[in-house]
Amino acid sequence: MASGSSYLGTDTDIESDSSYDEKKSDEGNSSDDEDLSYNSQAMQFLREYEEREENGSVSDDLMSNLDVTKFLQEEAAVETVDDRSKGIQASSKAGVTSASTSNPSGKEKGIIRSIFLLNHMSRSEYASLLNDFVESELFVIDGDSLIMEYLEIKTLHTGQMLHFFYLVECYLIDLINRGATFVIVFFQDAEHLWSKNITVLSFRSALILHLQRNTDIPIYTEFPNFLCSTWQSFLKTSYPYFIMVSDQGLQMGKECLSKTYFHIFISHLLGKGVNVALMSGQTFDALRVYGYYIQSNYHIRRFIKQHKEKFDAHYRSLIECLSRPSSMASKCIHLDIENKVYKTCCQLQKLCPEGSGIQKTVCILSCSVVLQLHKSYLKEEGTPSKTIKNKGKENSTQENTLSFEEAVDLCKLYCLHTALLLHLPLSKRARNLSENGKWEDDVSKLLEMRRNCEYFALKHLTTLSNWKIDFTHLPDLSDSLLLQKVGLYWETQKCKDTDVQLGEEIEKEYTRIWTAVSKLVDECEISEAFPVRNTSKVFISSEGSKKDEHREAFLNVGLIHVKSSLLEEYAGDALDSLPFLTNDDPLVLSLTKSKEFDELFHWNSMKPLSDEYDRTACDNEKPSGPKEARRMLRNKQKYNAFLRFYGQSLEGNISKQIPTNRKEDALIKSKSAPNKTKASTQKKKAEIIVETNIKKKLLEKEKKEMETLERISGNIEMEIRENINEGIQKLQEFLKTCSCDSVKLSAEVMALDTCFSVWVSLCSGPGKERCFNVASTIMRRIHIILDKYEELLQKSHREKIAGYLKDMGFHNLDMSVLGHNKKQGINTRTVTCSNYAVGIGSARFQLQYMSHYLKREERKDPDPRIHHFIPDTWQRELMDIVDNNESAIIVAPTSSGKTYASYYCMEKVLRESDDGVVVYVAPTKALVHQVVATVHNRFIKELPAGITVCGVFTRDYRYDALNCQVLVTVPQCLEILVLSPHWQNWVKRIKYVVFDEVHCLGGEIGAEVWEHLLVMTHCPFLALSATISNPEDLTEWLQKVKNYWLQAEELQNSEPSESKSSHRIKHKQKRCSDKKSFKVRLVKYGERYNDLEKYVCIPEDGSFEFFHYHPCAALTVNHIEKYGFPSDFSFSPQECIKLYDTMVGTWKNWSRAKELDPEQFSSLKDKIIITKADARKYEESLKKELVNWVRCGHKEEVGKVLKSLQPEIEDVAEHDMKKLFPCFVEELRKIDALPALFFIFNIQEVESYADRLYLHLKKKKEEMKPDTEAQLSLQIKLEKVEKKLKRLTNVTEDKLSASKAEILHTLLDKKNILEMQVEKLSKDPPECTFANQKAVDEKTLNYMLKRTQLLTRNIRLALPLLKGIGYHHESMNPKQRQAVETLLRMGFLQVVTATGSLALGINMPCKSVVFVEDSVYLDSLNLRQMSGRAGRRGQDLLGKVFFYNIPLPKVQRLIKANVPKLKGQFPLSVSLILRLILLAEKADDKPDAKAKALSVLKHSLMAFNQPKKQEMLKLFFLFSVQFLVREGYISQEGKPQGFSGLATHLHYREPSNFVLIRFLEKGLFHKLCERSLTNKGGKQFSETVMETLVLVLANLFGRLRLPHSAVELKGQFRHSKVILDELPPDFAAAAEEYNDVVDKIFGSFLLSTSKFADMEQEYQLPLSNISFAGAESDHETSFLSVLTNCQNKTTAVSPFATLSGNTNNDLFCASTVDTIGLQTIDAKTLKIPTFDHETEDIQGRKMPLNAYALDFYKHGSLNALFCENFLHRGDAFQLIKDFKLVISSISTSLMELCEDENDNVVLAFKQLDESYKEKYEKIQN
Repeated sequence: MASGSSYLGTDTDIESDSSYDEKKSDEGNSSDDEDLSYNSQAMQFLREYEEREENGSVSDDLMSNLDVTKFLQEEAAVETVDDRSKGIQASSKAGVTSASTSNPSGKEKGIIRSIFLLNHMSRSEYASLLNDFVESELFVIDGDSLIMEYLEIKTLHTGQMLHFFYLVECYLIDLINRGATFVIVFFQDAEHLWSKNITVLSFRSALILHLQRNTDIPIYTEFPNFLCSTWQSFLKTSYPYFIMVSDQGLQMGKECLSKTYFHIFISHLLGKGVNVALMSGQTFDALRVYGYYIQSNYHIRRFIKQHKEKFDAHYRSLIECLSRPSSMASKCIHLDIENKVYKTCCQLQKLCPEGSGIQKTVCILSCSVVLQLHKSYLKEEGTPSKTIKNKGKENSTQENTLSFEEAVDLCKLYCLHTALLLHLPLSKRARNLSENGKWEDDVSKLLEMRRNCEYFALKHLTTLSNWKIDFTHLPDLSDSLLLQKVGLYWETQKCKDTDVQLGEEIEKEYTRIWTAVSKLVDECEISEAFPVRNTSKVFISSEGSKKDEHREAFLNVGLIHVKSSLLEEYAGDALDSLPFLTNDDPLVLSLTKSKEFDELFHWNSMKPLSDEYDRTACDNEKPSGPKEARRMLRNKQKYNAFLRFYGQSLEGNISKQIPTNRKEDALIKSKSAPNKTKASTQKKKAEIIVETNIKKKLLEKEKKEMETLERISGNIEMEIRENINEGIQKLQEFLKTCSCDSVKLSAEVMALDTCFSVWVSLCSGPGKERCFNVASTIMRRIHIILDKYEELLQKSHREKIAGYLKDMGFHNLDMSVLGHNKKQGINTRTVTCSNYAVGIGSARFQLQYMSHYLKREERKDPDPRIHHFIPDTWQRELMDIVDNNESAIIVAPTSSGKTYASYYCMEKVLRESDDGVVVYVAPTKALVHQVVATVHNRFIKELPAGITVCGVFTRDYRYDALNCQVLVTVPQCLEILVLSPHWQNWVKRIKYVVFDEVHCLGGEIGAEVWEHLLVMTHCPFLALSATISNPEDLTEWLQKVKNYWLQAEELQNSEPSESKSSHRIKHKQKRCSDKKSFKVRLVKYGERYNDLEKYVCIPEDGSFEFFHYHPCAALTVNHIEKYGFPSDFSFSPQECIKLYDTMVGTWKNWSRAKELDPEQFSSLKDKIIITKADARKYEESLKKELVNWVRCGHKEEVGKVLKSLQPEIEDVAEHDMKKLFPCFVEELRKIDALPALFFIFNIQEVESYADRLYLHLKKKKEEMKPDTEAQLSLQIKLEKVEKKLKRLTNVTEDKLSASKAEILHTLLDKKNILEMQVEKLSKDPPECTFANQKAVDEKTLNYMLKRTQLLTRNIRLALPLLKGIGYHHESMNPKQRQAVETLLRMGFLQVVTATGSLALGINMPCKSVVFVEDSVYLDSLNLRQMSGRAGRRGQDLLGKVFFYNIPLPKVQRLIKANVPKLKGQFPLSVSLILRLILLAEKADDKPDAKAKALSVLKHSLMAFNQPKKQEMLKLFFLFSVQFLVREGYISQEGKPQGFSGLATHLHYREPSNFVLIRFLEKGLFHKLCERSLTNKGGKQFSETVMETLVLVLANLFGRLRLPHSAVELKGQFRHSKVILDELPPDFAAAAEEYNDVVDKIFGSFLLSTSKFADMEQEYQLPLSNISFAGAESDHETSFLSVLTNCQNKTTAVSPFATLSGNTNNDLFCASTVDTIGLQTIDAKTLKIPTFDHETEDIQGRKMPLNAYALDFYKHGSLNALFCENFLHRGDAFQLIKDFKLVISSISTSLMELCEDENDNVVLAFKQLDESYKEKYEKIQN
């Protein structure tokens, strides 16, 4: 929840919200305000509370208005069962009614339950709940919430226990398959929720026992409630990432109480700082789970903490109410049952000591106890044991209680039912609900008592340890529908038991069960097992069908023949097994025959049609006149100038002129080749002269540089002595200006001497340990001298270095410097202890104190292909790949230099020709702008008119997109071009594609687009990423794709050409293909240039302490044993030493301690210069050893090591960390950790933190009380001087006398001095600003401010910016984002708060990265991406990562989590298939277009190496084509027609695009627009029509779902509607017709896919893998044939779902598919284009849509959307922008497609487009 914001915010949209504010003001002055609903007042109160809470000014009087004591009142007047239910119903209504209720207690209650919590739940984010958690993230599922959610699924029949268990296991296995790690908690108090529903209570006990005995999931049942200390301790130690809780109650008498229980639980969790994920409304796709996520924040925690006692009291009152029995009699009955079960269980254990199965055991116990209790009850009531057998049903049902014999008969039926469960296979138990029955009331009571006995039996059996019970089939204790079927058989068949043949096995089983029951109730006389029925009482009566069978006809759907080469080639082999309709079938004859769609021109009017490329805003359109041309030229010049400026901020000025015609250059060289020998002989003497001159100049230069060194050496020595770091920095500055190695060596030796003299002086005093930075500086100088200047070293130099090493105690190194044999050295020299020795070995010293200064492996030999730096070996491999036209997957850490390959690739293509194209695909627009600037800065090339070097294409903007050689774009826009038929000639010009951040292939949004581009890329490509854990799999998949393209190209080249033009095209392709390679190589580089160290920040007495967090501190023994070390898990050398010392200290007898001692380790021993590579080998050895400890059973020692490495701190206490933020940043400045990026995953908070820091500096400056008097005095003096100058300057200087001229110059000097003094006084003191004024000159700063118009349009950003504080998020203006990026890179900004907008590839390096707040989006992937910004190559050798307000357990899991694997999403959609058909049919080069389409269809990453999934995709394709044919988008000949163009324009909005077209075809928009014309100045439509249009479009394209709980807030808002109304009736009816078509077609698809199911697995529970297949009986009796006779086929439905009567017919209803489909088909991942206009969850609960689009149209305010529509401002802005683009796209399409320009619908959409755009532009500006 975003708190602390009011309508009068400081955002830029205040002015644009003027109309809204006026409306608000009018409302405030109206009398209607007095009649506001109470809950509306409460909402306003809550906002005021949050605002005042933000400012720390919440007063007691404000809190007194919030009476928490009325949270629950149901228990106040409860005395009887009837009274209690009435009270519950009344309180339930009171809790959710609006404010018009007169009962004041209802109002008080509404504030807490209906407002406070509902408001937070409604503000919950719908997000991916398993955000790349991999194996490390732990969350908790509340077991009773799990039961609550799956008890009320629409497809579950009451009492079907096995089906219920199946649904629960499906949900849990879906979580596990998506990488979830969780535990399940059942609180003991929660059992009371089900006290009045004994069936659920029994299910609950069975579920707990089943999960404990039959699965590996940790189950916790020891917590009494969520208030107990053990639960608090669990939360503290495990810190679950979130807890899944239901926000709903059972739809029964106690709904309010169960809902209240969960609401109190949610409040408790949020108060404890634990985040909550709601179980309602969760959805799945192939990779992720999505749900509503509530983040705990400081304000929630503070609020709940203040009222903790009241919340606790309400909870206890609630449990007391729930646990109170309806009467003393019922309490006694429960006690009696429990005692009877205990005694009977002991008897059964003696009777069957060898044990038995759980089904048989529970059946025997429950039936025997029921009979004993019923016998006792009959005796107490005085009812005779035998009743008179009445002839008529009417008389027989007059008895309220069953006789004992009737009870015996009922128990026999139940025992027979259990025998059937034991022997009937699951395939025989499908139920037909048309034969349902209803038990008589007295029978139901006895069955309920039996269920009570079952509950206590399960409860008691869990405590037995000495009796062997097989719990395997615990999920199948009972089957209520099977029991009904057994009962109905005896009622309807009217047969004698002698005529019933049960079958031999079943008869024996039943007899054994009943015999056991008889022995346990031997006190009572009961009949034998046969006959089953001895009494004639009617137990059960038959009912009619409860299921709607109207979909029966859907099963006979056939397919329509479609002629398409694409279809035949891709899925032709799947057609044989499918039914087809004849040509004279009514359905075929009724097909719509529209004009064929021409993508270029309208079929009748021949008006040109536009595509998505044409509709994108363009800045290089043709000017309308000379004036416009000049304006456009100026703008272009300004833009190019900025791009060069922006590019230079990224890399400096490294522009390169690219030759314009490579072929001509080569020709010239070849012509001059014959004269080469002659020329070389002629130039020989000249070359000698040149070389002599060069040597002479070098000597002169060396002499000058040596003189300079002699002149400044004294200053450098003095600086080193005063401050060694600053002195060395001065030395570095000199070395940068020096070019002669001999001079550099002299400077280094001078610095070495000075540093050692400083060390000598320090060693004479105490605290040598504190001065090891001086010793490390000495060793760094020695390393540099030996590494860089070894060839120049003389004997004196070596002797000096050897002496210094000896004096520092490194006797093992001094002789190797002199080049002597070490053994000889040791024998001939006496090792003495120096006074200046550091006291530790050389290897340990280098690792521990020179950690990040160790030498990196850098090559010294230049590469002729690169001029401005020397590339590493792996970078040369990348250049070789590009030179060979090969493709590559490149996986390397952030800032390692992998992106350089893409620019080398660009240069190569630019050099080769003027028509080749390189496409750079970036994931975000921010990265697009950065790459464009880099290209402008790097490359200059003279090109023919109309062609440019670089172009841009994003959804908002394009510039020179198709007339450039380097196109920078986003994936969606490149897909538009690649799939557009009439841009294929341009696509063929592409020579290389660069995919940056290719791990987006596994992202939440747009992942399938990345996949489509990768498989359609015909040319070579480079795919770059820093975070892929399975690059080998990706390489294998893409190599298969390239092999396909190799075959496709060979096939195309071998085909005969149809025309001369096509022959030329193919010939050209063949020539190009001669150089093309189809090889995909994998390049992995794991070494990060800078070390990263992590710190945890703890507030301490107004300041902060920073605790170093060793990576191993995040690990556990179990994690190492199960997963090992993550692939990118690395230590710094210093952390290696820490780990080794801890291992030695923990295990005293460690055998390899000496071998792994740094001084003895082979890669480190006696090395003067230890490199990073050496340290990495040592690190790997320590890792292997630690893993070996675990494998060899030394887990205890490993545990001690890991615990010792953990920082000895407690978790962050309850602080308002936001208020402490300025203090934290000040501490970072003190430790020189700025500049820093501060990552926050909330746009509102990003700005808020920056504002808070700015206000802190402002207040700090005000407190300093500047010397205003001195400033005023200087200002007066300056004004006087300026007046005198003005008088003098009126006369020209040549006419002034000499004295006056001298006075003029004196005044000018005085003016300059005074101006400098005034400026100095007016400037911010260094402690009152974070800006580095030296980094940027005033001119540059003013240029940036002027270009972005910050001072006029966004003063909120400008003021902090001038103080060195910026913020960055995706909702900012691009120019403003670029300004922040540039100023940070230039060093002016030191603090930037940002969202994840900076995580993907943006070049904004800094010293430190800070994670400010926890979030669902802070996962292992984002941690690595964002941490990569820390440490600037060339400036910082160490990057620091700080965890500011992140709980320690979360830090631990983030660090140890592995990088997620790339997996594929479901790749196809109906819209994509339509686009592929359009491409294949309308492209000029049809073979190439068809090859692209087939590549997309055949190469799904999801189905890679999985043939069954490939076949399923073929079927999805075929049935999608059927849908397109029936809806009229393509003809039977496979040609696009009708509205296919509009459908493809809105492809990203499926299925809303198809529903919109159905509305158009049915004329619904015409009916709407004809109803209300104002006829003012032409056709103007009324506001009612416009609002209805927006309502319809919002239902289609503004589908932002809210949690179900938001429904209770409907009508409680002042300015926004919030809850979107449903579609108007005629539109809703059309949507339902559309869904019927989808259900018919894709229901048939699901029937067809059933053949790919693994039926053996289908008969197993998915999590426990318990099989219920059973053995098929060869002999089926008449009894079994009647019992198992199900008329409906169930081949495509889960066998477990058939237990509740679900059949194949139910697959023709999309809302039920997810819960009844075959588990091995996994229908949840399929993209069936059903339009859910009445959005419901799987329980059938309403999930309302957010009315933001309609609300914005009405009031035009982002503030209102933020305050009332539960949206962040940034999110609201993006949503409104997207909705506006949809309206524009529809309007443009209609204008092009409609012949009549004055058509009402065209005009209405045009009016709406203009109106919505106008409102949008107001908030944009």
